[in-house]
Amino acid sequence: MKIKLYHYVHCPFCLRVRMALGYLNIPFESVVVPYDDEKTPIELTGKKMLPIAVIDGVAHNESLDIIALADQNDRLKLPKMLQGRTFLELNSLLNQWGENVHNLAMPYWIWTPEFTPTSRQYFQHKKEAKRGPFKELVKNKEEFEEKLNRDLEHLSKSLTPFYQSNEFSIYDILIASHLWGLYVVPEYRFPEKLHDYLQNVKASCHFDYHKDFWC
Repeated sequence: MKIKLYHYVHCPFCLRVRMALGYLNIPFESVVVPYDDEKTPIELTGKKMLPIAVIDGVAHNESLDIIALADQNDRLKLPKMLQGRTFLELNSLLNQWGENVHNLAMPYWIWTPEFTPTSRQYFQHKKEAKRGPFKELVKNKEEFEEKLNRDLEHLSKSLTPFYQSNEFSIYDILIASHLWGLYVVPEYRFPEKLHDYLQNVKASCHFDYHKDFWC
């Protein structure tokens, strides 16, 4: 199986694919797409949406579909794990956390090596149309942290040591990929238990956030 992954470094849906491929020990060719590049994703799948995985010459969207196609031996047990109440509840939580994670992290993501001056301007203009000026988000940082930390306190109670289990699962990839971007927010600190959990997921997935730029 040959995989070419088109992705954004900061995107949680792209991160979940990278983490899953790392956990499954599946090599892939990495292509970091500039955020203002509309042509590449549209030519591949007809819409500006990443991640896109070209698997054996066929382009696929949707992170969970990509993982399912790559996991030919069903090690992550996606069909089973994505059915039922646990996944629905977790997916709802991810959406809930995402608002505050993005408010905190977006103003800082644009200063990572992923962005050029033009893609930074494109990203900021697009996201500020929805969330308001990034300067205001930074000013309200404490409010977003307080809301998020309340949610993460409840999450910590579900880590035994993985999410509602003593075994690693796709749920842990979903959680870690949505929270990982907070590591670029200056002075933000995860609670110790949650930091240790995220580092365990990182080790299980052989994951390096900035691998395309620093390794």
